Amino acid sequence: MIEWRDEGAVLTVRPHGESAAIVELFTAAHGRHMGVVRGGAGRRMAPVLQPGTQLAVTWKARLEDHIGSFTVEPVRSRAAHVLGDARALAGLNALTALLSFSLPERAPHPALYARSVTLLDLLGHADAWPLAYLRWELALLEEMGFGLDLSRCAVTGERDDLVYVSPKSGRAVSAGAAGEWADRLLPLPPCLLGQGPVRAEEIAEGLRTTGHFLEKWLAPALGDKPLPGARARLVDLLGRRM
Repeated sequence: MIEWRDEGAVLTVRPHGESAAIVELFTAAHGRHMGVVRGGAGRRMAPVLQPGTQLAVTWKARLEDHIGSFTVEPVRSRAAHVLGDARALAGLNALTALLSFSLPERAPHPALYARSVTLLDLLGHADAWPLAYLRWELALLEEMGFGLDLSRCAVTGERDDLVYVSPKSGRAVSAGAAGEWADRLLPLPPCLLGQGPVRAEEIAEGLRTTGHFLEKWLAPALGDKPLPGARARLVDLLGRRM
Protein backbone atom coordinates (compact mmCIF):
# COMPACT_ATOMS: atom_id res chain seq x y z
CA MET A 1 0.00 0.00 0.00
CA ILE A 2 1.28 3.44 -0.98
CA GLU A 3 0.22 6.44 1.08
CA TRP A 4 1.05 10.12 1.29
CA ARG A 5 -0.37 13.27 2.88
CA ASP A 6 -0.49 16.71 1.32
CA GLU A 7 -2.60 19.84 0.93
CA GLY A 8 -4.19 21.14 -2.23
CA ALA A 9 -6.94 23.09 -3.97
CA VAL A 10 -9.84 21.39 -5.73
CA LEU A 11 -9.76 21.78 -9.53
CA THR A 12 -12.55 19.50 -10.75
CA VAL A 13 -15.08 17.04 -9.35
CA ARG A 14 -17.04 14.43 -11.29
CA PRO A 15 -19.46 11.71 -10.11
CA HIS A 16 -18.17 8.16 -9.85
CA GLY A 17 -20.64 5.36 -9.31
CA GLU A 18 -23.61 5.87 -7.05
CA SER A 19 -22.17 8.13 -4.38
CA ALA A 20 -18.42 8.58 -4.91
CA ALA A 21 -16.61 11.34 -6.80
CA ILE A 22 -13.33 11.57 -8.67
CA VAL A 23 -11.62 14.69 -7.37
CA GLU A 24 -8.76 16.44 -9.13
CA LEU A 25 -6.50 18.56 -6.93
CA PHE A 26 -3.52 20.81 -7.41
CA THR A 27 -1.36 19.78 -4.48
CA ALA A 28 1.72 21.34 -2.97
CA ALA A 29 4.10 18.39 -3.30
CA HIS A 30 2.39 16.03 -5.76
CA GLY A 31 1.15 18.41 -8.45
CA ARG A 32 -2.10 17.76 -10.25
CA HIS A 33 -3.41 14.55 -8.79
CA MET A 34 -6.67 12.61 -8.88
CA GLY A 35 -8.32 10.27 -6.43
CA VAL A 36 -11.69 8.79 -5.54
CA VAL A 37 -13.52 10.30 -2.57
CA ARG A 38 -16.04 7.83 -1.21
CA GLY A 39 -19.31 9.60 -0.50
CA GLY A 40 -18.01 12.61 -2.42
CA ALA A 41 -21.26 13.04 -4.34
CA GLY A 42 -23.35 12.75 -1.18
CA ARG A 43 -25.20 15.47 0.66
CA ARG A 44 -22.52 15.89 3.33
CA MET A 45 -19.41 15.97 1.13
CA ALA A 46 -20.63 17.62 -2.06
CA PRO A 47 -20.68 21.15 -0.56
CA VAL A 48 -17.09 20.64 0.60
CA LEU A 49 -15.77 19.40 -2.75
CA GLN A 50 -16.12 22.66 -4.67
CA PRO A 51 -13.53 24.15 -7.06
CA GLY A 52 -11.08 26.29 -5.17
CA THR A 53 -11.65 24.69 -1.76
CA GLN A 54 -8.41 24.03 0.13
CA LEU A 55 -8.16 20.48 1.49
CA ALA A 56 -5.80 18.43 3.61
CA VAL A 57 -5.71 15.02 1.96
CA THR A 58 -4.40 11.52 2.42
CA TRP A 59 -3.98 9.50 -0.77
CA LYS A 60 -3.81 5.71 -0.73
CA ALA A 61 -3.41 3.15 -3.50
CA ARG A 62 -2.23 -0.41 -3.82
CA LEU A 63 0.08 0.52 -6.70
CA GLU A 64 1.62 3.86 -7.72
CA ASP A 65 -0.14 3.96 -11.09
CA HIS A 66 -3.61 3.33 -9.64
CA ILE A 67 -6.04 6.24 -9.33
CA GLY A 68 -6.21 5.60 -5.58
CA SER A 69 -8.50 7.18 -3.04
CA PHE A 70 -8.48 10.45 -1.11
CA THR A 71 -9.48 10.99 2.48
CA VAL A 72 -10.14 14.71 2.75
CA GLU A 73 -10.43 17.31 5.46
CA PRO A 74 -11.51 20.90 4.70
CA VAL A 75 -8.88 23.55 5.41
CA ARG A 76 -10.41 26.64 3.86
CA SER A 77 -13.52 27.28 1.79
CA ARG A 78 -13.32 30.07 -0.75
CA ALA A 79 -17.03 30.13 -1.55
CA ALA A 80 -17.51 33.35 0.40
CA HIS A 81 -14.95 35.04 -1.89
CA VAL A 82 -17.02 34.49 -5.00
CA LEU A 83 -20.66 34.26 -3.93
CA GLY A 84 -22.51 37.21 -5.38
CA ASP A 85 -19.50 38.32 -7.46
CA ALA A 86 -19.74 37.09 -11.05
CA ARG A 87 -16.25 38.31 -11.94
CA ALA A 88 -14.59 36.58 -8.99
CA LEU A 89 -16.45 33.35 -9.77
CA ALA A 90 -15.31 33.60 -13.38
CA GLY A 91 -11.74 34.17 -12.18
CA LEU A 92 -11.88 31.07 -9.98
CA ASN A 93 -13.31 28.98 -12.82
CA ALA A 94 -10.69 30.20 -15.29
CA LEU A 95 -7.82 29.49 -12.89
CA THR A 96 -8.96 25.98 -12.00
CA ALA A 97 -9.78 25.13 -15.63
CA LEU A 98 -6.40 26.32 -16.92
CA LEU A 99 -4.54 24.36 -14.24
CA SER A 100 -6.50 21.22 -15.11
CA PHE A 101 -5.84 21.85 -18.80
CA SER A 102 -2.14 22.66 -18.55
CA LEU A 103 -0.48 20.67 -15.80
CA PRO A 104 0.97 17.22 -16.38
CA GLU A 105 -0.44 14.71 -13.95
CA ARG A 106 1.54 14.03 -10.75
CA ALA A 107 4.37 16.48 -11.52
CA PRO A 108 5.03 18.98 -8.69
CA HIS A 109 5.11 22.69 -9.50
CA PRO A 110 5.71 24.28 -6.07
CA ALA A 111 6.23 27.87 -7.26
CA LEU A 112 3.09 27.86 -9.40
CA TYR A 113 1.18 26.15 -6.59
CA ALA A 114 2.11 28.91 -4.13
CA ARG A 115 1.15 31.58 -6.64
CA SER A 116 -2.16 29.86 -7.40
CA VAL A 117 -3.12 29.59 -3.74
CA THR A 118 -2.29 33.27 -3.24
CA LEU A 119 -4.50 34.20 -6.19
CA LEU A 120 -7.36 32.06 -4.91
CA ASP A 121 -7.15 33.87 -1.58
CA LEU A 122 -7.19 37.25 -3.37
CA LEU A 123 -10.50 36.62 -5.10
CA GLY A 124 -12.31 38.42 -2.30
CA HIS A 125 -10.40 41.63 -3.07
CA ALA A 126 -12.04 43.05 -6.18
CA ASP A 127 -9.41 45.74 -6.74
CA ALA A 128 -6.44 43.39 -6.53
CA TRP A 129 -7.17 40.05 -8.12
CA PRO A 130 -7.60 40.94 -11.85
CA LEU A 131 -3.99 42.15 -12.06
CA ALA A 132 -2.83 39.19 -9.97
CA TYR A 133 -4.70 36.88 -12.36
CA LEU A 134 -3.05 38.47 -15.40
CA ARG A 135 0.39 38.02 -13.87
CA TRP A 136 -0.58 34.46 -12.92
CA GLU A 137 -1.21 33.65 -16.59
CA LEU A 138 2.25 35.00 -17.37
CA ALA A 139 3.68 32.76 -14.64
CA LEU A 140 1.74 29.76 -15.99
CA LEU A 141 3.31 30.25 -19.41
CA GLU A 142 6.75 30.46 -17.79
CA GLU A 143 6.15 27.32 -15.73
CA MET A 144 5.03 25.36 -18.78
CA GLY A 145 8.17 26.35 -20.70
CA PHE A 146 6.71 29.20 -22.76
CA GLY A 147 7.94 32.23 -20.85
CA LEU A 148 7.94 35.65 -22.47
CA ASP A 149 11.03 37.86 -22.50
CA LEU A 150 9.82 41.32 -21.52
CA SER A 151 13.15 42.56 -20.16
CA ARG A 152 14.50 44.38 -23.23
CA CYS A 153 13.68 45.24 -26.83
CA ALA A 154 14.23 42.33 -29.19
CA VAL A 155 15.45 44.73 -31.90
CA THR A 156 17.61 47.28 -30.09
CA GLY A 157 18.36 45.61 -26.76
CA GLU A 158 17.17 48.73 -24.94
CA ARG A 159 15.10 48.50 -21.75
CA ASP A 160 13.08 51.70 -22.16
CA ASP A 161 9.81 52.49 -23.94
CA LEU A 162 8.74 48.83 -24.22
CA VAL A 163 5.16 48.86 -25.49
CA TYR A 164 4.75 45.79 -27.71
CA VAL A 165 5.33 42.03 -27.72
CA SER A 166 6.25 40.07 -30.83
CA PRO A 167 3.55 37.43 -31.45
CA LYS A 168 6.18 35.15 -32.97
CA SER A 169 9.05 35.36 -30.48
CA GLY A 170 7.30 36.48 -27.28
CA ARG A 171 9.92 39.22 -26.83
CA ALA A 172 9.32 42.86 -26.02
CA VAL A 173 9.61 45.55 -28.70
CA SER A 174 10.06 49.28 -28.10
CA ALA A 175 7.85 51.91 -29.68
CA GLY A 176 10.71 53.26 -31.75
CA ALA A 177 11.75 49.86 -33.07
CA ALA A 178 8.25 48.74 -34.02
CA GLY A 179 7.97 51.05 -37.01
CA GLU A 180 5.51 49.94 -39.68
CA TRP A 181 5.07 46.59 -37.89
CA ALA A 182 3.34 48.15 -34.87
CA ASP A 183 -0.16 47.10 -35.92
CA ARG A 184 0.98 43.47 -36.14
CA LEU A 185 2.38 43.38 -32.62
CA LEU A 186 0.67 42.57 -29.33
CA PRO A 187 0.23 45.17 -26.58
CA LEU A 188 2.63 45.26 -23.64
CA PRO A 189 0.77 47.23 -20.95
CA PRO A 190 2.89 48.78 -18.19
CA CYS A 191 1.26 46.54 -15.57
CA LEU A 192 3.00 43.51 -17.10
CA LEU A 193 6.29 45.29 -16.47
CA GLY A 194 5.40 46.06 -12.86
CA GLN A 195 4.80 49.72 -13.64
CA GLY A 196 1.76 51.49 -12.25
CA PRO A 197 -0.73 52.78 -11.45
CA VAL A 198 -2.79 50.20 -13.31
CA ARG A 199 -5.54 51.35 -15.64
CA ALA A 200 -8.49 49.01 -16.09
CA GLU A 201 -7.92 48.86 -19.84
CA GLU A 202 -4.43 47.46 -19.28
CA ILE A 203 -5.83 44.24 -17.83
CA ALA A 204 -7.78 43.59 -21.04
CA GLU A 205 -4.71 44.40 -23.14
CA GLY A 206 -2.55 42.09 -21.08
CA LEU A 207 -5.07 39.25 -21.31
CA ARG A 208 -5.09 39.64 -25.08
CA THR A 209 -1.33 39.13 -25.08
CA THR A 210 -1.18 36.20 -22.66
CA GLY A 211 -4.18 34.65 -24.41
CA HIS A 212 -2.32 34.68 -27.73
CA PHE A 213 0.52 32.62 -26.29
CA LEU A 214 -1.78 30.29 -24.37
CA GLU A 215 -3.58 29.56 -27.63
CA LYS A 216 -0.68 29.58 -30.09
CA TRP A 217 2.11 28.10 -27.95
CA LEU A 218 0.72 26.19 -24.99
CA ALA A 219 -2.39 24.56 -26.47
CA PRO A 220 -0.59 23.04 -29.51
CA ALA A 221 2.01 21.53 -27.19
CA LEU A 222 -0.80 19.78 -25.30
CA GLY A 223 -2.29 18.13 -28.38
CA ASP A 224 -3.87 21.23 -29.89
CA LYS A 225 -6.83 21.08 -27.54
CA PRO A 226 -8.89 24.28 -27.38
CA LEU A 227 -8.38 26.46 -24.34
CA PRO A 228 -11.03 26.03 -21.64
CA GLY A 229 -14.12 28.08 -22.28
CA ALA A 230 -13.92 29.40 -18.72
CA ARG A 231 -11.03 31.65 -19.73
CA ALA A 232 -12.96 33.22 -22.61
CA ARG A 233 -15.90 33.84 -20.29
CA LEU A 234 -13.63 35.62 -17.81
CA VAL A 235 -12.06 37.80 -20.52
CA ASP A 236 -15.50 38.71 -21.83
CA LEU A 237 -16.82 39.55 -18.37
CA LEU A 238 -13.80 41.68 -17.47
CA GLY A 239 -14.00 43.48 -20.80
CA ARG A 240 -17.61 44.44 -20.23
CA ARG A 241 -16.76 46.05 -16.91
CA MET A 242 -13.75 48.02 -18.12
